[in-house]
Amino acid sequence: MMEWLRHGAQHYPNRKCINEYTYNDIYRGVLHVARNLAPLDAFRVAIVSDNSVTMAMYVLGAMLVHKEVLLLNVHLKPNEIANQLDQLGITTVLHSKERRNQLPDTIETQVSNLVDPIVSDSVENQLSHSVDSEVSNSIVTIEFETLERILSDLAVEDSFDWTFADIDIAAIMNTSATTGQFKAVPLRWGQIKAHVQASQEVLGKTEQDNWLMVLPLFHVSGLSILMRSLYNGMAVTILSKYDEAQVLKLIETEQINMMSLVPTILTQLEPHITHHNLRVILLGGEFIPMALIDACEKKSLPIYKTYGMTETFSQSVTFSVLDYPDKRESVGKPLPSMQVRIDNPDADGVGEIHLTGPMVMSGYINKEPIDGDFNTDDIGYIDEDGFVYILNRRKDLIISGGENIYPKELEDLVYPLPAVKECAVVPVPDDKWGQVPALFVAFHDGKSMTTDDIIDFMTNSLAKYKVPKYVKVLTALPRNGTGKILRNELKLEN
Repeated sequence: MMEWLRHGAQHYPNRKCINEYTYNDIYRGVLHVARNLAPLDAFRVAIVSDNSVTMAMYVLGAMLVHKEVLLLNVHLKPNEIANQLDQLGITTVLHSKERRNQLPDTIETQVSNLVDPIVSDSVENQLSHSVDSEVSNSIVTIEFETLERILSDLAVEDSFDWTFADIDIAAIMNTSATTGQFKAVPLRWGQIKAHVQASQEVLGKTEQDNWLMVLPLFHVSGLSILMRSLYNGMAVTILSKYDEAQVLKLIETEQINMMSLVPTILTQLEPHITHHNLRVILLGGEFIPMALIDACEKKSLPIYKTYGMTETFSQSVTFSVLDYPDKRESVGKPLPSMQVRIDNPDADGVGEIHLTGPMVMSGYINKEPIDGDFNTDDIGYIDEDGFVYILNRRKDLIISGGENIYPKELEDLVYPLPAVKECAVVPVPDDKWGQVPALFVAFHDGKSMTTDDIIDFMTNSLAKYKVPKYVKVLTALPRNGTGKILRNELKLEN
């Protein structure tokens, strides 16, 4: 698995690996990072950074020394990060210089770069610690070294164990970054290996393959791009952030031929694509408008609709729309080794979508293991040709620009406000983001708040993408006979 990188350095050292850097460059850089991280006692570390070659090296370097790597969403607030660190028992945070101020206030400035191990042979002497009086464990922060410094180490030696058991955890991603409970998904090496092998069977490979990574590495879609590229011995182009002009230039100069996108981004790009050499555009993460599919078909853009989740290490179902235009409303067929079944189907065959296969996680961290197959909580059906159709996403989940927003998190934040009697968060359509959250709230008699005050309060505690775009005040929320809020009746226009 990690062996893919070493294999590349040995057999095609001068082939591009990440951006302009070769397999030999990335291999040496990962060795350097791994050497500096190896003395850390922590078996689990967190990383917070925007996309970069340096971040990729730190992710791979931490994995090489058998650390379980929590990839933190850069949009999280300090209190959200603190909660994740606490619940997962993480006391070591690796971070870019730009993201240092995002760490909780209880973690004081401790260290910039690791001191050259040649000067100091003890990692304890290289790091400074601070202890929050209310936390039993100290928190160590390690700022990324510069890329130039990493690559300047020409004497680094390979003395690492490159073997990993399938059950070993490579990375951790949280499906809900809340101030309360969240689900921590362990991504094990066996899952990763099963995914990249199955993906290659479906998508194929060429020596010219160069994946464009505009989706973040802290999302499973980004990490899977990196792992697929290493497995196939091909290149990946990492952008620090989405830049439409830069992406269009890469497409039209034929510097990239593979992309993973969410519909929000492709909707912005498609009108401006006049020439391309793309062979794969993986498209998923949210509902895909048929108008977008139509526009892409007219330009012969190679859309592969896909369905997957963090729990399956990215896509588990996919297909080429150009190859099967009559199946364009489906999300495709299961990847090799993946089984999809419909549980509790109705008379039309519609029911809960369950997944089984080696790329499916074994269970959330600190939760009961999965007994049997995995219930996605999505509703759909499978046609006579084996194509999967999704009718509804997870019941309450809001997907905004590819980011998951859980209404309960927002509601739990608002409910304790003294003026609030009841509230509910539901998705509303948005031309740019696909969906955005809307908050419906009712106040106790004689009490009230302005909508601006509510938004300001939520902004202080939530990542920006989670903050409701609309707030509507009602005298009471609609409920059924059993007292359950009728979310489908909550409309902005009413």
